[in-house]
Amino acid sequence: MSLLSLFLLLILSLLQFSLSLSYPFNYSLHIDCGGLVNTTDAFHTTWLPDAFYSGGATSVVSEPLLFLHQQEKTLRHFPISSGKKNCYSIPTGVSAGGRYFLRTFTVYDNFDGKSHSPSFDVSVEGTIVFSWRSPWTESVARSGAYSDLFFHHNEPIVDVCFYSIATDSPVIGSLQLTQIEPNAYQFEYAKNSSNYILVNYGRFSSGSDQWGPGFTDDTDFFSRSWQSDAEFRLTSVSIANGATIKPISAGKPIANVEKSPNYFPEKLYRTAITAEGNGGGILEYELPVDAKMDYLLWFHFAEIDAGVSKIGQRVFDVTVNGENVSRVDVFKEVGGFAAYDWSYVVKNLSSTTLNVRLESVVGAPIICGLENYAIVPVDLKTIPDQVIAMKALKESLRVPDRMGWNGDPCAPTNWDAWEGVTCHPTKDETALVVSQIDLGSQGLKGYISDKIVLLTNLVSLNLSSNSLGGNIPSGLGQNSLVKLDLSNNKFTGYIPDSLTSSSLQLVLLNGNLLEGQVPEDIYSIGVRGGAIDLSGNKGLCGVPSLPNCSLLWGENGLSKGAKVGIGVASLVILSALITGIYFCLKWKHRNDYDFGLPHELTGKFISSLLHFFFFFFGSII
Repeated sequence: MSLLSLFLLLILSLLQFSLSLSYPFNYSLHIDCGGLVNTTDAFHTTWLPDAFYSGGATSVVSEPLLFLHQQEKTLRHFPISSGKKNCYSIPTGVSAGGRYFLRTFTVYDNFDGKSHSPSFDVSVEGTIVFSWRSPWTESVARSGAYSDLFFHHNEPIVDVCFYSIATDSPVIGSLQLTQIEPNAYQFEYAKNSSNYILVNYGRFSSGSDQWGPGFTDDTDFFSRSWQSDAEFRLTSVSIANGATIKPISAGKPIANVEKSPNYFPEKLYRTAITAEGNGGGILEYELPVDAKMDYLLWFHFAEIDAGVSKIGQRVFDVTVNGENVSRVDVFKEVGGFAAYDWSYVVKNLSSTTLNVRLESVVGAPIICGLENYAIVPVDLKTIPDQVIAMKALKESLRVPDRMGWNGDPCAPTNWDAWEGVTCHPTKDETALVVSQIDLGSQGLKGYISDKIVLLTNLVSLNLSSNSLGGNIPSGLGQNSLVKLDLSNNKFTGYIPDSLTSSSLQLVLLNGNLLEGQVPEDIYSIGVRGGAIDLSGNKGLCGVPSLPNCSLLWGENGLSKGAKVGIGVASLVILSALITGIYFCLKWKHRNDYDFGLPHELTGKFISSLLHFFFFFFGSII
């Protein structure tokens, strides 16, 4: 995609800002994956046509009439011919760091007629956040599913990448990126919660149907959607304890809502569920989770029953997986008709369900909503300079799409690195570095970018048997390189002195178009027990097994003597020109012709010749 196209799409995205005097963050980008034109849904959200992707193809679900929104009917899929790894590189709208909400819609609906829902992973900036495994449940495969998360990011572009499992084709229906308050969802877990991604494992509102952006016109500044608590509530437990589930709603406005940093909407607190019974009542919820992870629970309460008007009138215990974590008296904390929230971290979860139980102490327990997020540590990423180098090599080597060189070269650590690339962590295990590149016989037709010198941990480089040309970069081999195979290509120019590095043990440059005198120290590789092959380069000279160099050649191209010779010859030619001009002028004065050059033009001509000579002579010396 051209820079102009990206610019135009970014301008279009700016048009959809929803400005608010009470909410200072107004960047939100909605991408209709597979869509061809701008669309506006029933809730007045503008969706951009498909953009910012690395590859893949577009398609339409098999039964589009079953889907409510246009952005749910189209999709982009990434066949294996596009490579194992494909990405959307989405502009974040700011140059500095920020916190973001990412929402995806994933759908299969047998768009390809194969009746095989695909297996694939999804990562955000090198950290795996969603894993789809075949077969999907029938309802999700047919109708699709929304997923969302919160993350912190410091760059102007965020990579959302899709990694194929086996030969399956990842799919995506839509992407939404929304900037949010930087301090949103802070929790006591580590020194810096921005080092974690919060992946939504369940977000519900009690006493209401599903609502929020994409489902209703109700406002949520963070674009959160809220499911009905009925999907998670264990009604059999309440009934067994003789309790009656009772939804209630507020009769007047709620205080402490839509405030920094989390901007929870007022609608969340206008409805609630209670469990009334002779024994006081119990509310119990079961949330599906993945084992061996930690989870952040965010509870939402408001005392919206006008009958509760004093402290101690409604008190209940909150139990998580059998552990009593808090005793709650909402009126004591904030009074009536006011939002009250608190969070709790569940660590070392060993089961695939998370049980939350609210049990009466005095009166009936009450709840307005609950959020459950997996706390996913941010994975290691490739050192930024090495990302720059690898992306430059992708362009200069013309790496084909089928190799999937997209996103971070080394991350996520659970996936393979870019095809032909090997990575490892730094000694302090804070980042990833590139250690090997093996692209032999891949049909490459470009050249080696000078940025390769940024790969300071590169141990082995194999680009043999391609059609690469140009010069060998002058800094190649100065750092950690041990093995270099550039054989059977079309490299030209001289062998750089950097290839005499003491770390090199194997240098294969045979079968190229190199020329000039070979650096003498390069043969020390053989003395150190290594191997070197320079055969098949007709222009090389000056070491055993190669012809002697003429006086014209030195280690870096023309020898100093050749340069001096050319300079002297140029001086002789210049002197002859000046002498000829002198005699012409003298002859003119003797014959008194009137058509000769004016003296000032003649002087400028000679001056120009002298300037040219000194410039040329200086450059070759």
